[in-house]
Amino acid sequence: MSIETQEFMRYILLGFECITAFIGFLYYPKLTDSYWKWFSVYLIFIFFQELFWIVIFPLNFSNELLITWSTHYYNYVGLPIQYLFFYWLYAYKSLRNKTLFYAFFILYLPIVTILHQYLSAHVQRFTVNILVGSTLLTILAILEFARQIRHEDILKFRENKMFYINTGAFLFYVGTFPLSVIIVLKSSDEIIKEGFTFFMYYFYISNYIMYSLFSMSFIWGKKT
Repeated sequence: MSIETQEFMRYILLGFECITAFIGFLYYPKLTDSYWKWFSVYLIFIFFQELFWIVIFPLNFSNELLITWSTHYYNYVGLPIQYLFFYWLYAYKSLRNKTLFYAFFILYLPIVTILHQYLSAHVQRFTVNILVGSTLLTILAILEFARQIRHEDILKFRENKMFYINTGAFLFYVGTFPLSVIIVLKSSDEIIKEGFTFFMYYFYISNYIMYSLFSMSFIWGKKT
């Protein structure tokens, strides 16, 4: 995938994030007495974060200083906020397992910090963060699907906010896991190169679907 194509698809993604954040903003007054208000806040944060790095302070792939700044930001701020928010939403709120949340919180930060220090010279950008974060999130997504199947939630999936969120998060975070592995391998083999291109397209398309499902969670889902 060319840099021009990536840039084009990033701007489309920013549009999806903007729409979802706006919908979350509109529904915020209805959610002030519920923990779902923090999902609105999270989506607004994500939009302004991406707006900063894409429009206000555009990342130039030839500018090493910008790449370094963005890498440090996403490694120590952007990605931890994303993963820790989902751990809280899944384990603490939906699964109602505080111990599981604290365990994942304690596991995620030290593992990422240690591995990043030792492997940062051998892997690209924030791959370690994504590998660790997505592995833990996959476990929570599976547990959430299992919870919904065991209970009546699956019969009322159209009104279930977590159904939309879990489906979107599973498609993106779990589906793009192979992309991180490919980046770590950094193989010159043609099959790997073709796979890298395929997963880059999947990365953006699954992102579009995920944010569409997040929007649906506000429109059709009911707070519990």
